[in-house]
Amino acid sequence: MPISLRSFAVAVLTLCGLLSSPVNAAEVSVAVAADFVAPLERIAVLFQKESGHTLKVTPGASGKLYAQIRSGAAFDVFLSADEEMPKQLMLDGFAVGGSRFVYATGRLVLWGAQPGLVDEKASVLNKGNFSALAIANPRYSPYGVAAKETLTKLTMWNAIQEKLSKGESVIETYQLAASEKADLAFIALAQVMRAGKLTSGSSWIVPPEMHKPIRQSAVLLSKAKDKAAAKALLDFLKSAKARAVMRGFGYEIP
Repeated sequence: MPISLRSFAVAVLTLCGLLSSPVNAAEVSVAVAADFVAPLERIAVLFQKESGHTLKVTPGASGKLYAQIRSGAAFDVFLSADEEMPKQLMLDGFAVGGSRFVYATGRLVLWGAQPGLVDEKASVLNKGNFSALAIANPRYSPYGVAAKETLTKLTMWNAIQEKLSKGESVIETYQLAASEKADLAFIALAQVMRAGKLTSGSSWIVPPEMHKPIRQSAVLLSKAKDKAAAKALLDFLKSAKARAVMRGFGYEIP
C-alpha cells in the first residue's frame, strides 16, 4: 500500500521526537535526609535536564528512613546525613557493597528567627535569655547528635534540659524556631543559607571542632542494583554542577 507524503512526514517527525527525547528515562526513588531536601530539589532539575531521569523524593530524619529501608521500603538511593547508617545497610545486605561515598559534610548552625538575637559568639546561650531551644531528636537525626555534642562541650547539656524542645527531624526543628515556638534552634546551615548568604534571622555557625564531622553519605540500595538511572544519580552527585549547588547551601565538599 502506497504511503502518502503527509503520512511519511508525520512518521519522520515522530521518529525525530523519539530520538531527541531520553528513550530510557526513568524515575529514581530517593530517601533523603531532611537537611538535604532543598539542595536536592535544585540538583533534580539539573539531573533531569542532563539525563531525562526524574526523582521521587521522600524526606525524613535519617534514622527513620534507615528503619524504613530495613523494613522493605522500595527506595533506590539513600542520602543519609551520616556515614554509619549507609555502612550498616551495606554490611547487612540492604545496600550494594562499595557504592557508598560521602557527598558532602554538613554544618550545624544555631539559628533564631529574630534578627540580632544570635551573635557570632552565641552569647545568647551563656546569657540564658531565651525560653526554648529546639534540636532534632538525637535518636534519629545526625544533626541532633551534633547539637547534643555541642551543648555537652559547652557544659550546658544537663542544665538546659528544661528549655529543650525536640523535633523529629531538622525540618520540624526549623519550623519550631521559624514559628517562634522556640527562640533558638540547632539546625542544618543548608536550611537558612542560599548562595552563601543567610536568608533570615540571626545565626552562629558552630565551629567544626565542637562536634564530630557530619559526613553525609549516599548509597545505592540493593533493590536498585541494576537500575541505571539510580547509578546515574549517584554519579551526578559527584559532578561539578551538583557540588556547586551544595556549596551554595553551605556544605563542605570532600
